[in-house]
Amino acid sequence: MRKTAAALAALGLAVLGVSATATTAHAGPTCDAKWPGARDGMVRAWQLNDCYGTYLGGTEADDSDWGNSSGPFQGSDENRASSVMNSGYVGSYDIVAFYRLTNHGGGYACLKPGELYADKAAATS
Repeated sequence: MRKTAAALAALGLAVLGVSATATTAHAGPTCDAKWPGARDGMVRAWQLNDCYGTYLGGTEADDSDWGNSSGPFQGSDENRASSVMNSGYVGSYDIVAFYRLTNHGGGYACLKPGELYADKAAATS
């Protein structure tokens, strides 16, 4: 897997038991338009920046391997996400971690509930 350690890797995700808030979004008008309007407990991913291109899927659950044949993200979803959205409920499990490697391995980047969405998840080395 060719990934930079600082990038959101989107190979696996987990909801962390930490509560925090932030106020910035890191994408543009397409993500704004795709925001569900209310928190619905989901994490979503798209192939291109700004929540554009192929919708790879969404989940309320953990998926530790986006390249296998089970879970909400499968097969070619591995290494394809360039933008991700966190519309999860604010509370004790509201920060989503995107891991560099499968099974929650390697480095990770977090998306706090107040950040809403982020771009450039699929940066390669």
